[in-house]
Amino acid sequence: MKYLPIDNTLFIKSRKKFSAKMKPNSLAVFNSNDIYPVSADSTLPFAQHRDIFYLSGVDQEESILVLFPDAVHKKHREVLFLKETNAHIAIWEGEKLTKKTAFETTGIETVYWLQDFEKIFFELMTQAENVYLNTNEHYRSNVETETREDRFIKKCKSTYPAHNYLRSQPILQRIRAVKEPEEIALIQQACMITEKGFRRVLGFVKPNVWEYEIEAEFIHEFTRNRANGFAYTPIIASGFNANVLHYIENNQQCNAGDIILMDVGASYANYASDMTRSIPVSGRFTDRQKDVYNAVLRVKKAATKMLVPGTIWADYHVEVGKIMTLELIGLGLLTNEEVKNEDPKKPAYKKYFMHGTSHHLGLDTHDYGILTEPMQEGMVFTVEPGIYIPEENLGIRLEDDYVIQENGEPFNLMQNIPIEIEEVEALMNG
Repeated sequence: MKYLPIDNTLFIKSRKKFSAKMKPNSLAVFNSNDIYPVSADSTLPFAQHRDIFYLSGVDQEESILVLFPDAVHKKHREVLFLKETNAHIAIWEGEKLTKKTAFETTGIETVYWLQDFEKIFFELMTQAENVYLNTNEHYRSNVETETREDRFIKKCKSTYPAHNYLRSQPILQRIRAVKEPEEIALIQQACMITEKGFRRVLGFVKPNVWEYEIEAEFIHEFTRNRANGFAYTPIIASGFNANVLHYIENNQQCNAGDIILMDVGASYANYASDMTRSIPVSGRFTDRQKDVYNAVLRVKKAATKMLVPGTIWADYHVEVGKIMTLELIGLGLLTNEEVKNEDPKKPAYKKYFMHGTSHHLGLDTHDYGILTEPMQEGMVFTVEPGIYIPEENLGIRLEDDYVIQENGEPFNLMQNIPIEIEEVEALMNG
């Protein structure tokens, strides 16, 4: 890993929070991700399952975490199973965690090699009544691939059919949504790296540059600042491409007079940042582009003020829609008559602003959080309104990441990333 070591007290706290919400005489199991094959002997780079990382800090494959707060033997209340390292693995793949380094990373004293899992797990299952299994229940989840976690769940239910099975996700959705100060610091680090990438790009962009060249500038700056890489597939969308919400081809030339919408974020220690900026290829906005840009910026500022404890996500989006409607009327994109006659199920503003304004951010770009429950202090949300006008070859979105505070407006983790037109233009022409 490129990132600096994380104090294991963060992971100790995470396990305590999860264990406190478990039913008596229950154990919970969490598996690492697979290394996914491409073809022949090629594989994708390993990316750890965020739940086992959240609870342990372990960032390698073939790892299993078992939590059993009521285990008969104290040493089995937290157990980690790892792939046994050896000299051959160290030479060919790089050294894996030893039992000593695993303890330093996780704060877990009991570490076994993976070949002992079946025997020890059988012993623990004879003591437990309930088993928490970790299924993917994220509201955006659409996964067809069978994961290591999926295979374990099938085998566990087949081998131990008489146990009572429970879901880990309702617990994780709540505790992962509220960030510890250490987590906010890691997200802040990811945002600072993103800022460095953006400032680099502001000095690089000029007419006829290619979208993929801009992408390359970002990853260069991210990597040299210890980022894992991009937190998600970057969007570098110039001209008409900015109207395609998940445009990721990044293979077109940027023409003079156009706007480039860049939705890019660095990942640091597996924690995501999520930034969107819209900048002029030629270094100066036209009057029309300024009008649309400032309308988006006003919506963003107004929406941000509503991110306070107690706010309900769905209600928040309704209010943002009302603010956006007024801005679209001001831009001449909607008329009062169209708004008056709109279908409440499909408001008129959705023609030009068709996505949500905010989502949870953390270990996942679209992080855990139960959207029907009120916002709380310590949650991190994006704010990302946009206006998309295909007939004008223009799409503008602006996005920052915010921590909800107990009192007052949320704290902007991207407050140092240029966003006002004057600063963007000055940096592009400096």
